[in-house]
Amino acid sequence: MSGYGQFCPVAKAMEVLDERWTLLVVRELLAGSSHFNELRRGVPKMSPALLSKRLRTLERAGIITREIDGGRTEYTLTASGKELSTVVEALNSWGMRWIGELGEADLDPHLLLWDMRRTVPVDHWPRARTVVAFHLSGVPVKASRWWLVVSGGDVDVCDYDPGYDIDATVDAPLRDLIAVWRGDRSWDSALKSGDVEITAPRDIRNVVPEWIGQGRMSRIPRPV
Repeated sequence: MSGYGQFCPVAKAMEVLDERWTLLVVRELLAGSSHFNELRRGVPKMSPALLSKRLRTLERAGIITREIDGGRTEYTLTASGKELSTVVEALNSWGMRWIGELGEADLDPHLLLWDMRRTVPVDHWPRARTVVAFHLSGVPVKASRWWLVVSGGDVDVCDYDPGYDIDATVDAPLRDLIAVWRGDRSWDSALKSGDVEITAPRDIRNVVPEWIGQGRMSRIPRPV
């Protein structure tokens, strides 16, 4: 991209960072993604070609390094890349506090389940393999069924039936489940209103909200 022609460090930083998707790729790297397919799952609406281009830009800027191990490419943040955590966290907090209503285009089930997959409190789950199915309404049929599988310390999310016994099923409009995940409303509120329903034996149904939890952004204080 062309430069701003200013010596201001904000301008120089934005020459690297303000191309579309760039900071979201950094967000994914900071969240622990290190391989191309993992990054794609965190930015599912970004084309593979554009992701490759942005990764090359970040590498040239010294924000990431690229290494090939066993034929698999791994991307790692450098010291300057890790320092962007303060920038991403500040934008995350500002966006939660000051950006209002979500549009329909913002309601992405792929990102929701991927975010759940990497942040669910695994220590709260049974040690035996446990499966929670999600039936989402308000989305195309092909994106309406998901399975969260936790086995020991491993977590996976599938958009196809993995063939395991289901321990609980969560039925919800995508907008309502995202609202719970973001902390715009509580699990208790969503369940009492019937907007979110959990089908499971009572002992399991009562702990599913604890198993899934809420996203990190739910802890951000909102304006009074």
